[in-house]
Amino acid sequence: MEIGSDQTPLSIQVVSDGRTGMENQALGLAEAIQRLFSSRIVVKRVRWRKAFDKLPSALKAPWMLDPSSDAVEPAPGETWPDLWIATGRATLPLSARVRARSGGKTFVVQTQDPRWRNDVYDLIVAPAHDGVAGPNVLSITGSPHRVTADRLAEGAAAFADTLQALPRPRVAVLIGGRSRAFDLPEAHAAGLADRIADAVEAVGGSLMLTFSRRTPEAAKAAMTARLPPLPGLIWNGEGANPYFAFLKFADHILVTEDSANMAAEAASTGAPVHILPMIPLKPADKFARLHADLRERGAARPFDGSLNVWSYAPLTETDRAARVILDRMTRG
Repeated sequence: MEIGSDQTPLSIQVVSDGRTGMENQALGLAEAIQRLFSSRIVVKRVRWRKAFDKLPSALKAPWMLDPSSDAVEPAPGETWPDLWIATGRATLPLSARVRARSGGKTFVVQTQDPRWRNDVYDLIVAPAHDGVAGPNVLSITGSPHRVTADRLAEGAAAFADTLQALPRPRVAVLIGGRSRAFDLPEAHAAGLADRIADAVEAVGGSLMLTFSRRTPEAAKAAMTARLPPLPGLIWNGEGANPYFAFLKFADHILVTEDSANMAAEAASTGAPVHILPMIPLKPADKFARLHADLRERGAARPFDGSLNVWSYAPLTETDRAARVILDRMTRG
């Protein structure tokens, strides 16, 4: 597909399984392209019938999709999108068909490391810590995301009266949870809470803490029990999500080491990013490489119990990836 000179808006189709962390990678990349070139974005969410979900991608066919899935191929009389951006294992059997099915009209972008038929996508936007290589691979620090200055300002508006009044430095704490590589048991969470409280009290600051959907309930309870005496806000999952507001108002950001997405988003703010340790369940070489990359970029350091201040150029990797996509589409 080649971008013309008439500034006709691009049609972009974003495809994922609908999970926020997955969808935001593809959608963030689409929105970055939209900021550079007039575009129309359509979001599609898919999932496979339970009986077929665990099949290898090579054995999956569109008829195996759950009826609740959005239609990802155009209906009769409709046209294929100019650009297809997909994220996650669920999308691979669909993405692999697009170039052939569209007759080459659609430029196909897959984020993350597909680890299957890497040659059928026009471009793979992969985290550098995944170690993917090839002529159609663009390596970036972290993953694409939706965090921008405008979105942070928009998200902060509803919380401005509460958060602006907090004593500085304001410390955002982003807590993940159990995954294949890490765990956050109650005792470890309690220890982290004590260290965080000591660090915030030492600088006379305030706390802005949010848990993820993966945070174990016991870990939430342990941390919440130790942190309320600090000035600030602990989000309990009810009401509007203050995540963007926390990033906007933070002078420091503490992020558990289990989330590549949160680390990359934090590093886009310019605030010092402190990596909180968790309990490893298996070797986590990819995360170690990501954190090393962030250290090299000047963005992140391991949390050592103190809130040292440093500066760096905020990471703009999603915008860089968007420029590369438009450049490749222009060259045809």
